[in-house]
Amino acid sequence: MARLIKYLLIFGVLAVAGLVAYAYLGPWFGADFSVPVQEIRKPVLLDAN
Repeated sequence: MARLIKYLLIFGVLAVAGLVAYAYLGPWFGADFSVPVQEIRKPVLLDAN
């Protein structure tokens, strides 16, 4: 049981390290993390009595 927990902990650390590496190195390899920007205008009807 302790060996399983140890392997899961190692896997978790490697997964977090891989995610951080992808976040930093991704734009160099063509991954685009920017949010598409588009202005949206909708009329708002206020009911002020």
